Order: sequence, then structure tokens, then C-alpha cells
Amino acid sequence: MRNLLRHRLRRLGATSAIVGLLLALSGNTTATAGESRLRVIASTTDLGSIAAAVGGDRVEVATIARPGSDVHRVEVLPSYMVRVARADVYLKVGLALDAWADQIIDGSRNTKITVVDCSRPITPLDRPAGRVDGRAGDVHPDGNPHYWLDPRNGALVAQEIASALGKRDPAHAAEFTTRAEAFGAECRARHQAVATRLAALPVREILTYHSSWVYLVAATGLTVGATVEPVPGIPPTGAHLQKLVDLVKARGIRVLLQEPYFPDDAAAFLARQTGLRTVKV
Repeated sequence: MRNLLRHRLRRLGATSAIVGLLLALSGNTTATAGESRLRVIASTTDLGSIAAAVGGDRVEVATIARPGSDVHRVEVLPSYMVRVARADVYLKVGLALDAWADQIIDGSRNTKITVVDCSRPITPLDRPAGRVDGRAGDVHPDGNPHYWLDPRNGALVAQEIASALGKRDPAHAAEFTTRAEAFGAECRARHQAVATRLAALPVREILTYHSSWVYLVAATGLTVGATVEPVPGIPPTGAHLQKLVDLVKARGIRVLLQEPYFPDDAAAFLARQTGLRTVKV
């Protein structure tokens, strides 16, 4: 035990000491069986939203990453560890997207928490073939982790969360399952409605800034002509942007889909050169 604590202090530095003090002051307790609601922490607001839909008034849900932030890069704070120390369930995105969550969970010292990898029921897309190294950019070796962008995957995640909640609160397991089924039905209905609308568009090819949207395009019949980043995580060069200008003009592409945390310079250049509209989601 001493060696383990010494290792953690070396790895986390002052953070571990701060967390230890805060946990001692707060009691480092998890929800007991007598409490009416499960405490659920999710890495992202997307997973938190699904958990709230499945858990209803039987859960209290909080999230780590803020809306609109880059989930790949989240600073691990002592306050996150304290929050997780009191939780019953932690929901991870998985597929190496939120690897920072492991440090939070480990630092919380909560040995009773149920950790759910919500990617477990998903069939990953864009799993790289062969060796993955730095030349490929920010590539996830187990597949693209942005799976919630296909609404049908949201239905699968809901079932996974319902199962985890049911194990922690068996008395309400059937209730969680019923809510997950209702959520899944709504996801499938929304998917069909959107796919039908998009099928009527004269141009269904788009640009994206990062390679985040493969599940969305697979679900809706859109196609990605190119990404603003020449490889994931690498900013575009002038030569690459000129190639995109030529591509947009040749194919009549109208929309660039971009996350809010990426810089606007490239989008502004493409808009000036081609009239391309940027949609931030």
C-alpha cells in the first residue's frame, strides 16, 4: 500500500496531496443503498444527457467536460476527483477519447464505483489497419470514438447505461430498461426523419474540420469530401487550403461542419474564396 501511495504521489504530484486532504474533509463516501438516487458522473455532456434520460428522477447526473470543449484534452483537476469520490457510476466514452478519466477515477480513491465503458456495444468505424504512429496524426488505434453522432448508437449506449444502473439499483432496474427502450425508439425515429430530409438535398457532400463526423455521415447518407486538417490534429497548410478551394468549386460543396473549439482562420479563408458556409456544432 505504501508503495502504491508513493507511486501516486510521484505521478500526480501536489494534486494527489490536495485530493487526499479534500477527501478527508469531505468523508470520501459514496451513495448508500438507503439513498433514493444514484450519483452518476459522465465524461461528456452527451453521455450525461443519455444517463439523465435513462435514469429519470432516480439519478443525479454531473459531467466533467464542458459543452463545446475539446474532449480529447481535459485538464485533470482535484475537484473532479472529489466529485467522482462520491459517485456510484462513472460513464466513459472509451476508444481512448477520454483517457484522462482514468486519472480522475484513480485519484478519487473510490473503490466502490462502477465504471462503464459506453463504447462496448458499438461497432467502431475508421479502425486503422497496420501500425499507427505519429505520422498519421491524432488517430485512435481502436477506431473513431465519436460514435454518439449516430443516433442509433445513442440507443445502444442507453441500453448499456440502463444495465449498469440496474445493477447498482436492482429495485428500479425494470424502470431503467423501460426508459432506455423509449429513448432508443426516439433515437431511431429522429434518425429516420433526418435521413429522409437529407436525402432530398441536391448536394450531400460536405467538408469537416476534423475527422469527427464519420458516424454522422454513415447514418445520414452524407459524404465527406475532405477535412480541413490534412491529417487529424495537424493544422492546414496554405497548399492544402488551396486544394480544398479547388475541390469545393469543382463539386459544389456548400457546408463546412466544424466543432466550436477549432480556430476560424481556415473557415474564413474558404468562405472568402468559395462562399462555403461554416456550421459549428
